[in-house]
Amino acid sequence: MDEAKTGRRDRKKQQTRQALIEAALRLVDERGLEHVTVEDIADAADVSPRTFFNYFASKDEAITGDLFVEDDGTGERLLSAAPGVPVVEAFLNAMAPGLTAMQDDRDVWFLRMRVMEANPSLVMSLIARSSAAENQLVRVVAKRLGLPQAHPYPAVFAAAAGGAVRTAMMRWPSARRPLTDLVDEAFSYLATGLADPQNEQDPADPINERRNEL
Repeated sequence: MDEAKTGRRDRKKQQTRQALIEAALRLVDERGLEHVTVEDIADAADVSPRTFFNYFASKDEAITGDLFVEDDGTGERLLSAAPGVPVVEAFLNAMAPGLTAMQDDRDVWFLRMRVMEANPSLVMSLIARSSAAENQLVRVVAKRLGLPQAHPYPAVFAAAAGGAVRTAMMRWPSARRPLTDLVDEAFSYLATGLADPQNEQDPADPINERRNEL
């Protein structure tokens, strides 16, 4: 019974959190960032401003925050991967549930990316939160490999992995391909040591599409 109550409570919290995120994105998309208040967001989600602050510190955080900015269990899964699994493979496997959730929620993510593009001031908030997530990944990778945090490998890995994921996400709305495929592709370039690509064509590139039709 206690586990059932905990499960219902967790689902309710997640539903409230999602409602706040969607309300914030929708309102900012319609009105612009400067014309939306925390009170507006809370009212649209049918909760109190006090409840809003139980989930987010600011309206900016409600817009920019979610998977890969906050801990979604990726770190624990990376640490629990079987010994001997290379860290890149372990990291991709650890990200898989989060990427699948993002793919299932792609309309909200596309809206978020449109809002971010229209409101450049949000980028600084995202950078700050992404930096915190990257620092957390440095600690996890160092622990996974038994390295001191001052060793360069964890920091280089975290920076490269973050760049690969961000690149995949930026391509996602126009690529007409699953996010998981785009992430795998980005990491495949890292796996080659960023060797020069050989006569590749981007399937999402309309120029290449026209070439293939000829």
